[in-house]
Amino acid sequence: MATSSDNDLPVIADLKDFDPSTGTFLEKLVFNHRSTVVILCVITTIILGYFAAQIQLQAGFEKMLPKKHEFVLNYNDNREYLKGLGNNIRVVLSNKQGDIYNKQYLTLLEKLNDELFFIPGVNKNALKSLWTPNTRWRVVTEAGFEGGQVIPGDYDGSQRTIDMIKINVRRAGIIGDLVANNHQSSAIMVPLMDINPVTGEKLDYKELSDELNRIVADFLAEAKAEGADVDVHITGFAKLIGDLIDGLTVVIGFFAIAVVIATALLYWYTKGFRATVMVIFCTLIAVVWQLGLLSLFGYALDPFSILVPFLVFAIGVSHAAQKLNGVLQDMGRGTHKYVAARYTFRRLFLAGVTALLSDGVGFAVLMIIQIDVIQDLAVTASIGVLVLIFTNLILTPVVLSYIGCGERSVRLASKPQKSMEEMHWLWRFLLLFTEKRWAVVAIVIGVILAVGGFKIRENIQIGDLDPGAPELRPDSKYNRDIAFNGANFSVSSDIFAVIVKTPRDRCANYKEMSLANELEWRFRQLEGVDDIRGLNVRARSIMAGINEGFPKWMDFFRNQDTINYAVQELVTLGMVNPGCSIYPMMVYLKDHKAATLTSVVNVLEEFNKEYQTDEIQFLGAAGSSGFEAATNIVVKAANTKMLFYVYGAVICLCMLTFRSVAGVVCAVLPLMLTSILCEALMVVLGMGVKVATLPVIALGVGIGVDYALYVLTVILAKEAAGLPLKQAYYETLNFTGRVVALIGVTLAAGVITWAWSPIKFQADMGILLTFMFLWNMVGALILMPALAYFLLKPKQEHA
Repeated sequence: MATSSDNDLPVIADLKDFDPSTGTFLEKLVFNHRSTVVILCVITTIILGYFAAQIQLQAGFEKMLPKKHEFVLNYNDNREYLKGLGNNIRVVLSNKQGDIYNKQYLTLLEKLNDELFFIPGVNKNALKSLWTPNTRWRVVTEAGFEGGQVIPGDYDGSQRTIDMIKINVRRAGIIGDLVANNHQSSAIMVPLMDINPVTGEKLDYKELSDELNRIVADFLAEAKAEGADVDVHITGFAKLIGDLIDGLTVVIGFFAIAVVIATALLYWYTKGFRATVMVIFCTLIAVVWQLGLLSLFGYALDPFSILVPFLVFAIGVSHAAQKLNGVLQDMGRGTHKYVAARYTFRRLFLAGVTALLSDGVGFAVLMIIQIDVIQDLAVTASIGVLVLIFTNLILTPVVLSYIGCGERSVRLASKPQKSMEEMHWLWRFLLLFTEKRWAVVAIVIGVILAVGGFKIRENIQIGDLDPGAPELRPDSKYNRDIAFNGANFSVSSDIFAVIVKTPRDRCANYKEMSLANELEWRFRQLEGVDDIRGLNVRARSIMAGINEGFPKWMDFFRNQDTINYAVQELVTLGMVNPGCSIYPMMVYLKDHKAATLTSVVNVLEEFNKEYQTDEIQFLGAAGSSGFEAATNIVVKAANTKMLFYVYGAVICLCMLTFRSVAGVVCAVLPLMLTSILCEALMVVLGMGVKVATLPVIALGVGIGVDYALYVLTVILAKEAAGLPLKQAYYETLNFTGRVVALIGVTLAAGVITWAWSPIKFQADMGILLTFMFLWNMVGALILMPALAYFLLKPKQEHA
């Protein structure tokens, strides 16, 4: 390892005394051509800055789905017959002054329906409300079946036609679905297409959300002017993403806060304004390069990956601060700024590259999760880490070789190094853990925390633990709209749609229908199920209808012709495909909590194991809850595998760096403790492992190893030089250890501000990352030297 103590390299005050042919090949390549390096970086920054300015903020429904999971594959294979179970929004118009059966409300509903109909990207054929022709009623009379549109063709706003609508609503069986249980609200179902037919491009959720907000604002203003007291409630993936994107404008403010905090803490430590600004500037260049490369390669930011530039900035400040600290200390000894920059590059480049590779592995491992939004996050972060090698490990020391550090900084750094007894009390406290008694105490406490944390983490759940949209705050407008729907309608937006599939023209067979009834009955026994609708449910109603509506006949006869007649009546309503082979059984859930989804999936799997037949298939599953259940399954499988790969890669990289098994153990055990405690913290805070939180654990491991590399690398080098552990750790604290503490606090201070974000998952990530940054710092400065006492066999007499 090239890292060495301050006194290992000669002090060269005059540049004429320095031999530029010394050093590693890479050092000579960079510093002997440093002007070329700077010019290339400037040109690259200009080019990538141009592309960075064109980066877009996008999100897609398909990108949120686990594309290789059987639920999603089943949906894609049959999606043309599963209208309304993919990407759609639900718009509810509520009347605060009475019910929906009045001319003013119905006129407003028609106006809102028409406004939504003409939004680009809306699947107009499948849009459904009281005003659309596909909302129909059907009843049994003495003359047979009769039916028609819920709002009759001769509607003129008179009380007679309004009374007819009231009757038709009850006949259509849409109370609790399109019409609220209290008859004071009604819904408009708005299916969306993946491609905007106007532009030919993917649907832009930001534009869609803005258009919805404009329509609603104008609509409510007109309604108020007419004296109507109504409100609009919108739910659905597209609106959720739009609200997230709107909330992300606040993220820019948090980024600015992080820059200010990092600048202030770095200046407080170095007392050098010029060098501090340079470090921050070089790190911001890394962010520009990252965004530029993403734009160049055709990537866009989404509500999840937009947080990655924060992390890249934080990691960059960490490494740049170590370079600044190294140059500052060498200049404090009297070394010329150019020579000091080369010395620092020589000492810390390999440790820095290893640390960044570890970070990159932590990000890249996320690629094993077959969800596009996570894979995009992995690509975004990996690109950011790669550019840091150039901007912070190469460009930063090169720039420092030109500008050096301010006189005040150098003067403070030139003060004689304090002895162990004269050091600040905090550093003296840390040195205690190189003694046997304190080392034992630290290890015992670590074991207790590990056992306790492991016990708590056994209760960790996969998926969402709260109702509504967990990505947003509970009091957000979107979650208030979700709550309104749940309180006023029987059916929720949490739909688990089982895809029932038979051979052609066999969907109405008695045996197949009986199996569908059995599965339906099992679902209804679950506490989390609100209601179930599907071909078999409606067919039973028709069976009763053709028998004078007598409830006892609400079942299937063994007479196949009678069943065929009942199903034939439903084909025209779109409840089954024309080939009578595919239809959805829609299970409406109370919520999409992890426990609810797990219970539904378990019932479906157990049923399919018990009734294995080629005549009918009950496939999982479409609908919002079906996709979320698939996501939970994928996340659960990936969680353990991801940690295995992350730690495997970190162990390999540490082994290559330290060339010591004991050193690897000292570095990795504190990281494992942090991972265990992080999952325990998630249980305590009521967080589940999901798309938003899964990457945090991998990122924490990758970034946490940075501390270990910068601390343990120096300890091993000092011990190799013959110093006992306590003296080696004392030298380490004076060289890199203090900066590790500084960076730990800086990183934590930068991300803790996320806790006040309007976006809930960003707040959760901020809390978890803050914990992992601080605890990894504690592990590197306390637990690692304690482990080193017993494992590294220092050249001292053990007490």
